[in-house]
Amino acid sequence: MPLLQIKESKQVSPFFSFYILVGMQVAVGILGFQRILTQHAGQDAWIAILISGLSIHVLLWISYRILNKGKGDLVAIQKDLLGPFIGTVVNSYFVLYYALFVLVVLRTYIEVIQVWMFPEVHPWVLAALILYLVYSFVSGGLRVVVGISVLNFFIGLPLFLSHIFMFPHAHVYNLLPVLEHSFQEMMFATKAMTLNYLGFGVIFMIYPFFKQAPSSQKWAQAGVSFTVFTYLFTMITSLIYYNQNQLANTIWPTLTSWKIVNLSVVERFEYIGLSIWFFIILSNLAIGLWAASRTAKRTFPVSQRTALRVIIIILFGCSFFFVDRESIDRLNGIASEIGFYTIYVYIPFLFIIQAILYKVREKR
Repeated sequence: MPLLQIKESKQVSPFFSFYILVGMQVAVGILGFQRILTQHAGQDAWIAILISGLSIHVLLWISYRILNKGKGDLVAIQKDLLGPFIGTVVNSYFVLYYALFVLVVLRTYIEVIQVWMFPEVHPWVLAALILYLVYSFVSGGLRVVVGISVLNFFIGLPLFLSHIFMFPHAHVYNLLPVLEHSFQEMMFATKAMTLNYLGFGVIFMIYPFFKQAPSSQKWAQAGVSFTVFTYLFTMITSLIYYNQNQLANTIWPTLTSWKIVNLSVVERFEYIGLSIWFFIILSNLAIGLWAASRTAKRTFPVSQRTALRVIIIILFGCSFFFVDRESIDRLNGIASEIGFYTIYVYIPFLFIIQAILYKVREKR
């Protein structure tokens, strides 16, 4: 299969894969992932993060093996391996898959904003403002989106210092006993962590835009390691600050912990934190929308800008259907299930199919 050629003026350096992976994996989920993991694995939840993180490293390695052999993006590879018809059907699925990821992040963040800052504002108003802003970034091309990701990475980094304020109230013995939960409970917690790591799948569409694309893997793996450390550190600080009952019944433990941040110049730090987090969410939405519109462009005879507009209109329309906690929770659950089977079943399946077909072609 011929190499998918991208103009050098549109490519980015391999090390940007670090910022892209971090930008996609550290999203709104980090504000409340502790509650779900604790319900399954209690004080052992941090172990589930390590297991899940290790599996993502393996899946990323598999993804790069597929891409290095295929010498193209996911659309080209699937058409080559599955044929034009099935390939188009599966590529259409990935347009929806990336768009679903954006919808989850968008609607969850809007819910947080409504609860904590603007309870009177209707979700569609916030959705329209955010989507318009993201559209302006994505229509500038991948280099603009990557630039925003790098900038927002450094803007969001100081937020992790907020964990320091939890240490004076820490109870280290909350982490004991270790490995008290069953294998099945640990696996449920590991699966529950899936939603937070799904973003690495955008690498399938961005890969051809890297200069010396195979060398971007080490940076992408470093990005996953950084993400795992971020979730691990956040989980451990939450476990030693809250007791398990508090953690299991607090919807957004990270956000709630910002209440204890005491600065002489800021009375309500959570407002500052949520405003900073908005920049992190922008990266998330921009990369996800770029991947969805790029997949649509490569699958159908339509320009990326047109595809982007259509997807944004659909996402805006969807914001009317998720209006309360139960419906948003259901949306997160559905996305987590779809994402779990996509990355843990479909990607290894594609890897095996490619290995078999390429072996057969070599023998001909």
